[in-house]
Amino acid sequence: MSTPLLSIRLGKEKKKLKINDVILQTVTKVVVFIILTLAIYLFLSGHHSPGGGFIGGLVLASAIVLLCLAFDIETIQKGIPFDFKKIAALGAFIAVGTGVGSLFFKVPFLTQTHTYVEVPVLGKISFATVTLFELGVALVVVGVVVTIILSISEDV
Repeated sequence: MSTPLLSIRLGKEKKKLKINDVILQTVTKVVVFIILTLAIYLFLSGHHSPGGGFIGGLVLASAIVLLCLAFDIETIQKGIPFDFKKIAALGAFIAVGTGVGSLFFKVPFLTQTHTYVEVPVLGKISFATVTLFELGVALVVVGVVVTIILSISEDV
């Protein structure tokens, strides 16, 4: 991990100082956990209240962007070794797939259904196919936003 250098001029000599990002990096590790928790909450509450895949994806992407700002991009790409273009494509495939799936049951495109599933610890919970659609939307948003940010960072 390369630390950025700050050049200052003291009289006729130019000195280079290392920038210490320990506080920023430590706070980022805690804040990213909080942001990820909020993203999961927003994603899961989307079909009952405001939220869903789009806003959950934006919040998740903001956590990744914060990591890229606090650490260098090479370190983040080693820690999160995903091609975000492929993540966006997978999300689009999932979102369109839920719409096409409804055509197999001779109902209109993007018709959603739900059922109740018995989960051992949580008990009876509802599961809707809109959750799969929202997952696709979230993956598209994360993939596109992070790809844009990484593309901009390459130009700087």
